[in-house]
Amino acid sequence: MNETQLALLLFIVVFLPIFYISGRRVQEGNFPDLRPIPAFDALRGVMARAIETGRRVHVGLGIGGISGYMTADSLAGLSVLEYLANQSAATGVPPLVTMADPTLLIAAQDVMRRPYRDDWGEAANAMRHARWIAPEPAAYAAGVLGMLGSEAVDANVLIGAFGDEYLLLGEAANRKKISSVGGASDPNVLPFVFASADYALMGEDMYAAGAYLAQKPWHIGSLLAQDLMRWVIVATIIVLVVIKSLI
Repeated sequence: MNETQLALLLFIVVFLPIFYISGRRVQEGNFPDLRPIPAFDALRGVMARAIETGRRVHVGLGIGGISGYMTADSLAGLSVLEYLANQSAATGVPPLVTMADPTLLIAAQDVMRRPYRDDWGEAANAMRHARWIAPEPAAYAAGVLGMLGSEAVDANVLIGAFGDEYLLLGEAANRKKISSVGGASDPNVLPFVFASADYALMGEDMYAAGAYLAQKPWHIGSLLAQDLMRWVIVATIIVLVVIKSLI
């Protein structure tokens, strides 16, 4: 076992107990004060505004799938979709969902189905609004642009794995005066998100969707554990530097 593997093992050994204790505390009702993130506040109101205007909400999950290095970004997009799908179930007007990877289509359809439980007719109708556009980024962007032009869309939510095509989608929404919420973790895409989205989830912020939107105890516990681990790592670095300086 090399030094890197040993460090990762030590990190996991320390993190897991902290994560468990934090999650249990939240389950018992000890909810912490989470720092405000305007994008999540905006997401809480997009379905209500769309219903008032008689228009739809588009949720773009990007070009990633549920396998590979983009999985975390895709799962973050699914967390946002889960929240919006639960809100829309009461109105019967599900969001329009698009993706470029067919493996993500099954997951998105399942998320759209869950709020309806045993109402198979409504569940089937909701699942039809999850659309696989095309596997190539450029073709996916072209398909979404066409949909934004033909559908009555009130809000454009782009959260997931994206590349340069994000700027096309964001600018298209701006031209049509469609409010937009964007999120990405790729440093090359973040400038496009910041420039074109009304509300942006920058980097790791979008991974907190389950904690902020659904208030899931174990998601909130994970945030607490991550914050504590940052302090542990900082303290460890300081101690090692002091020891190294004294030797």
